[in-house]
Amino acid sequence: MACAHIAEIEQLTVTPSTTEGCEDCLAINDLTFVHLRLCLTCGHVGCCDSSPHQHATAHAHAAAHPIIRSFEPGEEWRWCYLDHQLV
Repeated sequence: MACAHIAEIEQLTVTPSTTEGCEDCLAINDLTFVHLRLCLTCGHVGCCDSSPHQHATAHAHAAAHPIIRSFEPGEEWRWCYLDHQLV
């Protein structure tokens, strides 16, 4: 089944909230994040679920922003939290 939420972000161009790491981890001076994810609705940069704080997932649920993409060099994949699938 195709992701119904992809249309929400197709026309958006987001600016990353930071290029230095996870926005929320940096705010609490915790540099233990592993991989970064970019919210394709607002540009929030958060840490992945392998990181201690899982800020990307927390942001997606709190803000109701369904789709992120990897913010790692060379990675282009996107994930929809609501449909639990790659898009």
